[in-house]
Amino acid sequence: MAMVRGRDGAPRGDGRKRLTAQDWADAALTAMGQGGLAAVAVEPLAARLGTTKGSFYWHFANREALVEAALDRWEQKSTEAIIAGLASEPDPETRLRKLFAEASALAAEDPLEVSLPASAGHPRVAAVLRRVTERRVDYLAQLFAELGFAADEARRRALLAYTGYLGHTQLTHAVPETLPAGEDGRRYLDSVLDTLMRAVPDSGKSGR
Repeated sequence: MAMVRGRDGAPRGDGRKRLTAQDWADAALTAMGQGGLAAVAVEPLAARLGTTKGSFYWHFANREALVEAALDRWEQKSTEAIIAGLASEPDPETRLRKLFAEASALAAEDPLEVSLPASAGHPRVAAVLRRVTERRVDYLAQLFAELGFAADEARRRALLAYTGYLGHTQLTHAVPETLPAGEDGRRYLDSVLDTLMRAVPDSGKSGR
């Protein structure tokens, strides 16, 4: 008897859930993290998901559409969801500390923070990296402004904070033994933020 397949190409009657576009996007992100943009290929992803290419073409017109959906998914998960999760915290210093703790923990588990910049020559990757970077730095600048720093100084400290985060993420993936672990690691991140939040005497730029 022939196997019955749904309109998305996935087998029916075997207890497996119907695959969604998000399932494909998440699988593409996993592939990108492991092997870069070149690792996003329809047939290997279908095998990984236990389905056929028919499921892919039910959701996406082509590979580029999948890449775009995956990058949008990464942007949402790695940036917008984190910022939204901090919205209920009224104190900017607490938000800043929570942001660094959560973002650093997630980045340690997510190779995309390192592998995506390596694919910045691809126009879609370049576009999402630009949006994400601007969004993150703008949010950091907002936090420093709420702490009392003037706009120019808040922006400068936001850039310092973000470049520090990127460097920390690179070390986490490349040479993790250079970074303190456990409670020492948390104290280290706190000391970095203490330095960034410290007012510069007579600078005329900070109000903290």
